[in-house]
Amino acid sequence: MRSPHLGGVRVEIRAFISHLAVEGSVTASTQTVALSALLYLYRDVLKQELRYVSNIERARKPKRLPTVFTRDEVKRLLANLDGTHWLIGGLLYGSGLRLMECLRLRVKDVDFTYGQITVRDGKGEKDRVTMFPESLKERIRHHLEKVRLWHQDDLRAGYGEGLSALCFGAKISQCAKGLGLAVRISGPQ
Repeated sequence: MRSPHLGGVRVEIRAFISHLAVEGSVTASTQTVALSALLYLYRDVLKQELRYVSNIERARKPKRLPTVFTRDEVKRLLANLDGTHWLIGGLLYGSGLRLMECLRLRVKDVDFTYGQITVRDGKGEKDRVTMFPESLKERIRHHLEKVRLWHQDDLRAGYGEGLSALCFGAKISQCAKGLGLAVRISGPQ
């Protein structure tokens, strides 16, 4: 059933939704929810066909600038870390990695020769290449040797064949292919 006044309703809806964005300063998602609720009301409750509502003033997404540490703040932060935690902080800062990208790094993704790190399945499920800081190379080499020895201990302790919940169902021996930043099976870090 078509109502003769639906053209006026579209104008009112357009005005209301635009008002939310301009004077109400709501977020874009709130504005979308309000429009969807009105469309649902007319289509499913009032059983009135409401064609596309056009020329709506959309809410603007706020531009957020990232908070960035100064070099001095980074030095002070890293000075309070040691071992694996220092290495993670150094990679986050020096390579621009996100935390989970860093924790999921695998040995094959760190290229000492070209000084780069390949990030697999990063934000947006995309791969990318980033720099590998020269200042971290020796510490990473030393850490990898330590992880190799830990892995040998894990295998001797019988952990090589089972599944590890810490590795999301992967065999523990497969976890040794990682840098060892996220998983440690036997003994303290």
